[in-house]
Amino acid sequence: MSDILAENLSGKSVMGSDGTELGLLYNITMDLKSGTLHDLVIEPDEELSTRAVDFDLDEGGHFLVPVNRVQAVKDYIVVQR
Repeated sequence: MSDILAENLSGKSVMGSDGTELGLLYNITMDLKSGTLHDLVIEPDEELSTRAVDFDLDEGGHFLVPVNRVQAVKDYIVVQR
């Protein structure tokens, strides 16, 4: 995957590989010492039941999607479901 600046990802729509719109990218977690990215933090789509998605939730109700599940970044961020 080519390099992408984080500022270009803020607020980008996130879609599952099955075509389900999951929501908008809220944040990205990382290890501050190593710089390794951990999770995409996604603000869920209002019409999507959180029970219909198999990702962990944080205390704010955001989906936590491991970065190794990102398949593509174009108009949407596509993640493996």
